Amino acid sequence: MKNFIFIFSLTLLFISCSSSSSKEEKQSFKVMQFNIWQEGTMVPDGYEGIINQILEAGADFITLSEVRNYHDTRFCDRIVESLKERGETFYSFYSYDSGLLSRYPIIDSTTVYPCLNDHGSAYRALINMNGQEVALYTTHLDYLNCTYYDIKGYDGSSWQKRPPMTDMDSILTNNISSMRDDGMKAIIEMCKEDRANNRIVLIGGDFNEPSHLDWIENTSNMFDRQGLVVPWTVSSMLAGEGYIDTYREIHPDPKTHPGITYPSDNELMPTNRLSWTPEADERERIDFIYYAPFPRLKATEAVVWGPNGSIERNERIKENTEDTFLIADGVWPSDHKGVLVTFTFD
Repeated sequence: MKNFIFIFSLTLLFISCSSSSSKEEKQSFKVMQFNIWQEGTMVPDGYEGIINQILEAGADFITLSEVRNYHDTRFCDRIVESLKERGETFYSFYSYDSGLLSRYPIIDSTTVYPCLNDHGSAYRALINMNGQEVALYTTHLDYLNCTYYDIKGYDGSSWQKRPPMTDMDSILTNNISSMRDDGMKAIIEMCKEDRANNRIVLIGGDFNEPSHLDWIENTSNMFDRQGLVVPWTVSSMLAGEGYIDTYREIHPDPKTHPGITYPSDNELMPTNRLSWTPEADERERIDFIYYAPFPRLKATEAVVWGPNGSIERNERIKENTEDTFLIADGVWPSDHKGVLVTFTFD
């Protein structure tokens, strides 16, 4: 009888420990935003560089900017096949201007904001991640009326020199003359359905616009910002709807962790191919990964994926910040740096 009680107690202990262990198990996944600079065509061996960087980053979801489908090719199909040849399975669909890759099966895909006259684009993939539906949005927002350049002394559509724009009404009016806010409105509207249907919502892209979380009082004299604090439109829209900027969630101080993603140094290219403003400091964080609050979902790590060099006033410089920069060996294929974010979900 004593032996039976002992064995029964051990069984209960094992069940209890197994249950506790199961509850504590957390699923981890990574999301990467990657502007691939015209599909890597601007840099020698750039396409192979894209493949290598994706493989090394180990991301599960990748949002791509500057998908062009050159020479009647379907870029996302091509990159899926190249990754398959390297032993990695990804899923995608046909898109233009922005695109995405997923390690998990895609249930459905939608054009959220079609690319017309190069004024930006957005797409959504509905994904089955081990039984949890994920709505992954990829966007490359309008690059014209790029008002942060006007502030730094260059026209944000022609990139010709001009007096710095410092009047706040003029700044905000000029900024919404772009189609960036229109693209983000379309994303936010479609996201309402996803959030109502208990889906994880992720948004990645090159916004071609800084964040209001970066242009604050203690950074107003950095990067030729003319002492200004600017409530940038797109990031303010997302914050108003409760979306979380992953990089700023992990690294809340933009002075110690500016997270610059553009313009990136690229040792294979001359500086005049990397910079639009040879006499100004155009460095900004314009590549983002956002998510909607969701039970048991948390961003735990955010790094800049790319070289720690940037271009400042047409010169190559090293970033002297507390940001973490990671990069694979070999060719860096872009004039941007990427963003890589790790999430846990239990």
